Amino acid sequence: MTAPVTGRAGTLTVMRQGESLGAAEDLDFGIELLNRARRGELEPTLRLYRPEPTVAFGQRDAKLPGFDAAAQACRALGFEPLVRKAGGRAAAYHRGTLVVDHVEPHHDAIAGAKARFGYFGEMLASALRSVGVHAAVGEIPGEYCPGEFSVHGVDPEFPAHRVKLIGTAQRVVSGAWLFSSVVVVQDSTSIREVLTASYEALGLDWDPATAGAADDLLPGVDVAAVEEAVIKAYAEHAELHDGDFRTLLG
Repeated sequence: MTAPVTGRAGTLTVMRQGESLGAAEDLDFGIELLNRARRGELEPTLRLYRPEPTVAFGQRDAKLPGFDAAAQACRALGFEPLVRKAGGRAAAYHRGTLVVDHVEPHHDAIAGAKARFGYFGEMLASALRSVGVHAAVGEIPGEYCPGEFSVHGVDPEFPAHRVKLIGTAQRVVSGAWLFSSVVVVQDSTSIREVLTASYEALGLDWDPATAGAADDLLPGVDVAAVEEAVIKAYAEHAELHDGDFRTLLG
């Protein structure tokens, strides 16, 4: 697999974060890693973790008159409402999802920004296909947090039924980039429930039928299997080395 202008080709340190730092802390730590990369203090790094129940709202969401009601609805359903610095509309995740933060220093990080969406979207779709999920890149009409390079899954028995499985977002600063992906693997019911409440409060239209999880299409698949598939897909992109996540916390 040959990467486009995604950053420095070569090695990538894989950091498996065993425990959540907390909903807000996990989100902020991705930005912390980006800043370290920008300052030349972090080599290309892949961070993988299972987050606490969170609804990450976009900057535009936070400016809508229904935001406070949306945040209250999230808390009532056991999700922490946060406002992220990257990405579009509200997206939900929990322990049944896998978050992948890819951080790289780069002298001209903006140059390959759009190419990264297509490249890594296809990489993640291929990871899902490798475990048996029918996955492809492309926005579904009515999906939550819509994006041209979302990864969706197809029900093999009902091909017209497509569900969003992966949302991606990117933050670029002078000297580095952060590409974040959220893979919904299990328990789509609570995702639909909290997003329905949130989007209704915000006054935004969407189709709840587009929210799904990999195990809706492939019963029995779990986060551990998807994590291994993602790492194998990345191994075709770069030479991987295992790192100790605890070294990032010092």
